[in-house]
Order: sequence, then structure tokens, then C-alpha cells
Amino acid sequence: MPDTTQLLIWVMLFVLLPLWSIAGLLDWVCHRRTQIETTSGLKESLMHSFMGIQVGIPIVLCLQFKINVLILLICIVAWVLHELVAHWDVHYASDIRQISVWEMHAHSYLATLPIFMLIGVIIINWPVFMDLIQLNWQGQMHFERLSEFPGGPVYFPIYIAAVMLFGVLPYFEENIRCLRVVLKSRMSA
Repeated sequence: MPDTTQLLIWVMLFVLLPLWSIAGLLDWVCHRRTQIETTSGLKESLMHSFMGIQVGIPIVLCLQFKINVLILLICIVAWVLHELVAHWDVHYASDIRQISVWEMHAHSYLATLPIFMLIGVIIINWPVFMDLIQLNWQGQMHFERLSEFPGGPVYFPIYIAAVMLFGVLPYFEENIRCLRVVLKSRMSA
């Protein structure tokens, strides 16, 4: 049986990260069904892309680099910014378009999974977190590549391919769809 730390890493890699991608895809499906391009439009669509980037950067950093104070700070700041933009997104969209029960359910996963993953990273790297809060940052403000990658050598490329397919491409399509409506309305004006 694997130790608790290894088990937490496997849960994060093979349960939480895939769930986050599935919730993002479900959210995109809901946007498509409610025709986001003709309601809240490009502004909201760009917020969705921005939130994906805000969570994507820490994920890539944690999968490629040793967790130190710098990486942990980036993760925490990205999570705070993600929460602020998520609040702004729902506040903006709720007055303009219908947000279905399915979309609210997807949002619950999209909001909670990043904090669960951040808490997991903190638990696994507790001494680094203690250094962070005690301001013991000396020698921990750089990027150091991992010699052994979480999930093994094929996890990262497979994960990135899945994220591109189920996360990046759908939201790219959403942005293009919204941009077309903006350009069409400007042409007809």
C-alpha cells in the first residue's frame, strides 16, 4: 500500500485534475446551450479563458518544478485571483443570461477543486508552507526542475494533451464564436 503522501498525489493527479477538466467541459457545454455568444458574449468568454489560465499556470508549475516558496506563492496568488474573477464572472453573467442548474453544479466543482488541489500541495509540502508563513524565503525563490515527475514520465504530456482537447479547444471555440458575433454586429452597424 502506498504511503499517505503518495496516495494524495495520485488522487490529485488521477481524480481531482481530471474532474476539473470534466467540470470545465460541462461548463462549456452549458455556455453553448445558452448561446453565450448572443447574451453575455465575448467579455464573459474571455473571463472563462482567463480563469483557465489562472489555474493552469500553477498546475503546470507544480507538475514540472520542485515546490518551494516561490511556486507556493504563485499558486496562492493565482487561486485568489481565480476566485475574484469567478465572482466577477457570475455577478456579470447572472443578470444577462440564464445560468442553469447544471452550470451552477459545474461551477461548484470549478471553484472547489482548485482549493482542494492547493490544500493538497500545501499538505504534501508542509515544511515549505511553514517557511512561507514564517518568511523564511532565502534560497526558495527560484525555479528548480523536478528530476522525477509526478505520475511518471508520460503523465505530463498525456495530461497536457487532454487539457488541450477538453479545455483549451472548447474555450477557444467559445471565444471565436463570441468574437464572430461582435464583428458581425460591428459590420452591420
